Amino acid sequence: MSCGISKADFLEEEAPRLERWLNKNMNGEMGYMANHFDKRLDPRLLVEGSKSVISVLLNYYPKETQIADTFKISKYAYGQDYHHVIKTKLRKLQEYITDEIGEVNGRAFVDSAPVLDKAWAAKSGLGWIGKHSNLLTQKAGSFYFIAELIVDIELEYDTPVTDHCGTCTACIDACPTEAIVDPYVVDGSKCISYVTIELKNEIPNEFHGQFDDWAFGCDICQDVCPWNKFSKPHSEPLFNPHPELLSMSKKDWEDITEEVFMKVFQKSAVKRTKFSGLQRNIKFLK
Repeated sequence: MSCGISKADFLEEEAPRLERWLNKNMNGEMGYMANHFDKRLDPRLLVEGSKSVISVLLNYYPKETQIADTFKISKYAYGQDYHHVIKTKLRKLQEYITDEIGEVNGRAFVDSAPVLDKAWAAKSGLGWIGKHSNLLTQKAGSFYFIAELIVDIELEYDTPVTDHCGTCTACIDACPTEAIVDPYVVDGSKCISYVTIELKNEIPNEFHGQFDDWAFGCDICQDVCPWNKFSKPHSEPLFNPHPELLSMSKKDWEDITEEVFMKVFQKSAVKRTKFSGLQRNIKFLK
């Protein structure tokens, strides 16, 4: 786990970026992205008395991946739902801070509130936001979860790192749906992850033949990124996949029953799309 700290303040650079993105409807059906606009940009409105944002990264890069020529799910969903795993770790971090310096008030956030995770992680010096809009680190790429502990004490603040994407356009060139419409700008409504997870209606026909067998999420823009050649397997047992997952063939996916779905993905983020959603995605891929 990596940690960086920044001052809880208004995100000036992110404000116009977020406004443009929303005005172009790049959030698709993710209406919640337009909610709490002010809180999303200023943690002091979200957590009363907040002075510091402690950002953490937790590696989820797996030791083994799924077999070739099968329907794929994003690596982040191989193991147990990260929300629960990281929240437990953040509570322990808050307890440690309290033990060391006394009572500290704060709230933990794991991708479940109006917090711009990547912006805070970048501001805290943990990496830079790449052209695919994911946070990148020179030492270990981008297969990381991001979370925050927003607290009411002033701390020593870190400084941002420089951008190391250079002239590389690997992620832009590889995206089959052309969702990366400009460097650093992703049209969420075109992203395979959005369509297979967030979209609740039928998948538009325009996407036929473009999903490269991704049934839940998509890792293409991360898989092709040169910085991810430095990714190392995580050491969190709770992120290890169910034994059956890695060996599932296309036929296994096509024949999956609700019982098997509940067994293999009992504690996984895949449950977010529900059994019916996964069936919809697989049917679309066939």
